[in-house]
Amino acid sequence: MQLDSDELDGIAATIGYSFTDGGLLRRALAHRSWCSENSGAESNERLEFLGDAVLGWAVADIVYQRFDELPEGHLTDLRKSVVNATALAEVAREIDLGHHILLGRGEAAADGADKASILSDAFEAVLGAVYLDGGADAAYQMVERLIEPRIPDTFGALSQLDYKTRLQELSARSGRSVPVYQVSSTGPDHAKSFRALALIDGEVLGEGEGRSKKAAEQGAATQACLALSS
Repeated sequence: MQLDSDELDGIAATIGYSFTDGGLLRRALAHRSWCSENSGAESNERLEFLGDAVLGWAVADIVYQRFDELPEGHLTDLRKSVVNATALAEVAREIDLGHHILLGRGEAAADGADKASILSDAFEAVLGAVYLDGGADAAYQMVERLIEPRIPDTFGALSQLDYKTRLQELSARSGRSVPVYQVSSTGPDHAKSFRALALIDGEVLGEGEGRSKKAAEQGAATQACLALSS
């Protein structure tokens, strides 16, 4: 699989930024599993590292400007509500980014294009590519377009985002046992990916992925809440 110019132009239109160097966008969508099967190809990991830092800065600036009455701890919580693998994967799905990610045969067969960790990393890599190609203003504008609308309007709305607490309440209300989480991890210590299962009475009701145990558990709790509420 390769990304032709028309496909790259389509992705650029979706994120609202036109690249001068299309090679940066190609690299941002190259997962390491694909690179291992294509000699000489560079993965998106370095761009993801850069994009993660750019995203953190941009969202921190946005919440600082919007919520001038909140203390540092609450601003941190607001930033975490959108700077996490689950939230970023949702944005990536909305713009159909997974369809364009270059994956190795094994990862593609394992539905890697819909894995939260792969989607969120690719989104951050694309942001890193935008930063390198167009500078801080272009990257900030991408965050404003795609991420800012997801930031809660008030700090009080954050309580609705604590799905582990909500799941516990829903479980108790329905007379079921306390939720239990099973967490596993893959990857080296400096770049671990976590996967969590949310179980109630031995039944798996949700699963989530993230770059921390907490993020993975929140993702699993989110799915479980939807399952119990349906």
